[in-house]
Amino acid sequence: MDIFGVFSIIGTIAFAVSGAIVAMEEEYDILGVFVLGLVTAFGGGVVRNVLIGIPVSTLWSQGELFKIALISMTIAFILPISWLNRWRRSEAFFDAIGLSAFAIQGALYATQIGHPVSAVLVAAMLTGIGGGIIRDVLAGRKPLVLRDEIYAVWAMLAGLCIYNKWFESTIELLTLFAIIIILRMLSVHFHWRLPRRSLKHAFAQSVYDRPEQPQSQPQTERATTEKQMDAPVELKTAAKIKPALGNPFGALVRKGWWNR
Repeated sequence: MDIFGVFSIIGTIAFAVSGAIVAMEEEYDILGVFVLGLVTAFGGGVVRNVLIGIPVSTLWSQGELFKIALISMTIAFILPISWLNRWRRSEAFFDAIGLSAFAIQGALYATQIGHPVSAVLVAAMLTGIGGGIIRDVLAGRKPLVLRDEIYAVWAMLAGLCIYNKWFESTIELLTLFAIIIILRMLSVHFHWRLPRRSLKHAFAQSVYDRPEQPQSQPQTERATTEKQMDAPVELKTAAKIKPALGNPFGALVRKGWWNR
């Protein structure tokens, strides 16, 4: 097996298990676990194939990878909670493995076809982060890779290195694989972030949605009095006789011989 196949297997296992654990965190059933795991493992590759011109039907020729993903998700589904907690503590490391493996795989695909550097960078990035984005969207989460962490940058760096042929042999590709993992873990440890600007609180209330100013108490009472003065005579009469009509036998009850 060449290095290309090794990267595919590593990335498939890492992302399939990642998707399965997210599905179990969201309390999906076993079908949802398999669907989310497969989408995480193969979603980025499908998007990449569409953009760089590879037939999407090539996905169905990866029967061995499908079997590996299904076996990995089944094991994750039946593992004890204590083992899954260990996975959660080292989730960033396995996620870095999948990112590095798939980014290199996507860059190699685009380079072999002869695409320009822009296509190689996009192929590396989407193969590395595309499955994770689709997973988070299906799980009802905000994609973390686009909000809080330097994630896609390392995938694009791998694509740039491969396009410039800085890493070509098997040993060199394995070295690049390890470098991307180390950079990813360093960004997690030191909390490296890309610059961002938030407008969430600036646009929280539009100028057209200002609440109405409450009227002062004297103005409110004056408006109520004016409305009562402008009411028709029939309504005024009805308002006066309404309490009496509400209990026509009230006077009799109060003055009855049984209350004496």
